[in-house]
Amino acid sequence: MKSMTKNKELISKVMNVDVEEIGELIPLKTGMTNRSFKFGVDGKEYILRSPGEGTEKLINRENEAKVYEKLKGRNISDRIVYISGEDGYKITEYWEDARVCDPLDKKDVKMCMDKLREFHDLKLEVDHSFNLFEEIDFYESLWEGQPSMYEDYKKTKENVLKLKKFIDSIPKERILTHIDSNSDNLLIVDGEVFMIDWEYAGMQDPDLDIAMFALYALYDREQTDFLIDSYFVDGCTEETRMKIYAYMSIAGLLWSNWCEYKKMFDIDFGDYAIKQYDYARDYYNIVNEEFIEKSK
Repeated sequence: MKSMTKNKELISKVMNVDVEEIGELIPLKTGMTNRSFKFGVDGKEYILRSPGEGTEKLINRENEAKVYEKLKGRNISDRIVYISGEDGYKITEYWEDARVCDPLDKKDVKMCMDKLREFHDLKLEVDHSFNLFEEIDFYESLWEGQPSMYEDYKKTKENVLKLKKFIDSIPKERILTHIDSNSDNLLIVDGEVFMIDWEYAGMQDPDLDIAMFALYALYDREQTDFLIDSYFVDGCTEETRMKIYAYMSIAGLLWSNWCEYKKMFDIDFGDYAIKQYDYARDYYNIVNEEFIEKSK
């Protein structure tokens, strides 16, 4: 009740209306990072995002606000009414007919990869980066000395860190990258795709976005290859494909560590968390055995 009162007071201030003029806050979803509510004002509907438990340690809200400023007017993202660079509250327009991308629908996947490529082709720049290896250590540090739930964590992490040399050896772009480019963050509205939730976005190799989509969708290798081929319509080199596999291993450990941190707040992502750790182990083996060792 207290949080709902705070939410309505914020809406009242931002939209310059009395609290009594604000419609009921209807919960839409409790995501991995935030909670979302739909509400109405003056006959129009909006979405309020409120940050979840422990989010203040995970997200730089000032950077997120800068990303949305960079995206303004480009028909790429959700339509922002308000965003706080301090506490992460956000108000956006509500799209009645919006639906999330279905990662098992090949037509949806191709549409979303087209949009992702369109975004990357803008080659936007911001003044902050997303460093995979630093984030792995950062999330691990949040465990406050508690060991991983995985007995072979130390060995898995050692293997994942070995992939840095391979990644660094490949020429790559560094542009604004979404980072959290999963199917739930790709909305389809009247046949057009929009990308939402830019909390982790920063300068990175855009090919990482392809890996992130595959991880969240829990794709197997065949599905991942279809995803890669949908993005690279003119063909993908073996080196680039293996680089994306390497990103899947690295990011799998990253999100596994993130899930272990969230578990401290009694938020358990179950099979999703376990699968992320499996990606870290399995895709390291694929890259190492099928490419790195053969290239020596």
